[in-house]
Amino acid sequence: MALAELQEWTQQNGYPKFRAKQIYTFFNKNQRIDIENSNLSKDIIEAVGSDLDIAEIECEFSSKLDSTKKYLFKLNDGNLVEGVLMKYKHGYSQCISTQVGCRMGCVFCASTKAGLIRNLAPAEMLRQVYSVENKLGIRVSNIILMGSGEPLDNYENVIKFLKIFHSEEGHNMSYRNMTISTCGVVDRIYDLAKENLPITLAISLHSPNDETRSKVLPINRKYNLDKLIEACKYYSEETKSRITFEYTLISGENSSLSDAEELFDLLKGLKYHINLIPLNSIEEYQKGRPSIEEIEKFKSKLISYGAEVTVRRELGKDISASCGQLRRKYEGGINEVCS
Repeated sequence: MALAELQEWTQQNGYPKFRAKQIYTFFNKNQRIDIENSNLSKDIIEAVGSDLDIAEIECEFSSKLDSTKKYLFKLNDGNLVEGVLMKYKHGYSQCISTQVGCRMGCVFCASTKAGLIRNLAPAEMLRQVYSVENKLGIRVSNIILMGSGEPLDNYENVIKFLKIFHSEEGHNMSYRNMTISTCGVVDRIYDLAKENLPITLAISLHSPNDETRSKVLPINRKYNLDKLIEACKYYSEETKSRITFEYTLISGENSSLSDAEELFDLLKGLKYHINLIPLNSIEEYQKGRPSIEEIEKFKSKLISYGAEVTVRRELGKDISASCGQLRRKYEGGINEVCS
């Protein structure tokens, strides 16, 4: 619950209003769930404790190649979601999930292969961060909603989660340290802009033309590139922020120099950053991963036009750090992954 909702709940149940803030800070600022050990009255403890929805760490994997950690979180109903903790010079960034599974059908994403099971509640998103911070004794400085699920397909719960996480009595994280990654749910991009929250918007683009993009991202058949780019311009203007465009490079599909030129032309007039991602193949999508030379040529071509471009540093390759891979191994019966 948001603080205002808790205040309403306490009043409706005959408790003093100040109890709401105690409950709220206990779960969010203090990041605890053992409410039976709080200084609240027994009846409040019983009332709140009977309605806890939490996500706890099922297992943790540490990369031997870098400092990346991968987590499986077990929900109350037995479902699993996963997340990744990445360490940078500026601090810790955590990628979290917003749904169990996904219905978007992007061809090279492991998260979507079994479809959408259900949305996550705000509490289940919060606990992904809180449990990792408590386990490691750290403070996460950036969050990226790029785990399993399409965040804008779970819009109301995601916005509620972000507001709680931002609140002074909660984690107190700046909205500018939060990133929402979407495959392009255009209607919700407009809704997000109207929230007036300066959240970084990342668009999974992956192609500069409708024909190719519709093959890899089915949502493009509903919201084509013209509609998507128009929504991005609106978001950027309303929030005074630049858009990040995620572009997965697939050899022979979207990695030619003419693709680079087409991509630059598509984004003209926008404040943007391009993040190139070499394809990480999954069992169901074994297209070619571009060579280092191919990646550098594509990047250099964009830079020559004046575009701001980076190549995503691959982290946690040895622990299936791409979203959806670990959960599918676990649910496929390979339970020794958690041993």
